[in-house]
Order: sequence, then structure tokens, then C-alpha cells
Amino acid sequence: MTDKPRIYVACLAAYNNGHLHGAWIDATEGEWAIETDIQTILASSPIAAAEEWAIHDHEGFEGLEVSEYAGVATVVRLARFVSEHCAKGVAVAEYYGGDLDEAEEALSDRYLGCYASTADYLEEVMGETASVHESLRFYIDWAAMARDAELNGDLLSIEGGDSEVYVFAGG
Repeated sequence: MTDKPRIYVACLAAYNNGHLHGAWIDATEGEWAIETDIQTILASSPIAAAEEWAIHDHEGFEGLEVSEYAGVATVVRLARFVSEHCAKGVAVAEYYGGDLDEAEEALSDRYLGCYASTADYLEEVMGETASVHESLRFYIDWAAMARDAELNGDLLSIEGGDSEVYVFAGG
């Protein structure tokens, strides 16, 4: 991640009257602080009594969608999620269609680790939990075992960047 999550909030009264008026706001600073920043933007608008605002840009959310009319609570939750879980969290959230509840549950309850492949995960686990003679290791098809574990719903793998696979229990 290169940037902290932040949003560009624009005053809609100014925008609708041909003026660009807004500011970048740190999305990790909390709801109260963001609400205060938005009220400051609206109070300094070139259009008197401005009340409406929208998010016209965002960055640092690593690909997670921030809608133009997302509420402050939603923005703060997305920012905290991205800050806490980085690329792994984004990959999991995207897998679950942006559902942060599902993504957080998977990360907290079912996450088994990051590996080059699901087969590597199985080989490591088998090496720790079962006694497999070294001469037999070369005959085990770890990739087939991984495929079967995923098809059976025993494991779920989500591809990340840089040839990483995040492995989870169950699907």
C-alpha cells in the first residue's frame, strides 16, 4: 500500500454552479473528524448555505469501491479494513463481492496462511502432522490433493499478488 486511504469531498452546490470546491480528507481519522472536515468544506463554499456533498475521488483503498454517496461510517470502515489487512484483506473482500462482514469473518476465523500454492500449504501441514517417509514424498501429488480439498470444500484459496495464495479453512 502506498497511500493512506483518503477521500476527496466536493461541495455539490459549488459543483452544480461551475465551481470546484472541496478537499482531500484522511479517511482513517474517524467519523467525527471527517464530519467536521466536511462541515468546514461546506462552510467555506463559494455558494451560501451549502449543505450537500459527495465523494468525487478516493485513493489508498487498494481497489475497494467507494461510492460517490457513501456515508462517513462506510468510508471509515473501508479505510480501517484496508489499513488493517492491506492487500490480503482487499483480495478477500473482492472474493466476497465487497462484503466486509464475510471478509472479516474469514480473516479472523478461517485464515490458515499465505503460501506459493495450496499444494505448498498441504505439503507443509502433512509434514507437521503426519509421518511421511522422505523417499515417498516425491510420489505424493500435492496439487491433486489441494484440488480435491478445494472441490470438497475443505479449503478455500484466494489468489493475491506476487504469486501468493491465501489459504482458508472451508469455503
